[in-house]
Amino acid sequence: MGGTRREARDGSAGCAGRTLAFDCGDRRIGIALSDPMGIVARPLMTLTRTTWPRDLERIHAIIREHEVRRIVVGLPLDMDGSRGVRARMTESFIERIQGATGLPVIPWDERLTTVQAERILISGDVRRARRRHVVDQVAAVIVLQAYLDSRPRDTQEDTAGGGEEE
Repeated sequence: MGGTRREARDGSAGCAGRTLAFDCGDRRIGIALSDPMGIVARPLMTLTRTTWPRDLERIHAIIREHEVRRIVVGLPLDMDGSRGVRARMTESFIERIQGATGLPVIPWDERLTTVQAERILISGDVRRARRRHVVDQVAAVIVLQAYLDSRPRDTQEDTAGGGEEE
């Protein structure tokens, strides 16, 4: 069982290890984080963008604090699946974040996630002012959960026994 805990921590056991997700905008980056087993996504924070060096410093701190093993970035494809201006800007962000962190960065189709996040918040009676501050986090959770759900579960179940709760 000793190896199982280490593998879950360092991400070497297939899907295990925390995954960070970004929903990138011009002014804010919604950030979501998975549990250590890579099963459930939760909102982490909204990063208000400043300069690339300062944003990167904060991202590095999050990666270190949460022992992140991979990053998923929502890719805003056009409705027909083509890459418009926003998608190309996000791809540039992906290249920069991958080069700066050395972690695997997975682009993930995020079409309509912000609309879905708005609907979730409205149905939860979240006021408009509060929605503005959390919609990017919720969109990041939607992207991350879709990614996590697409991964095979057998590796996750192998490392799930005997762990401590978070």
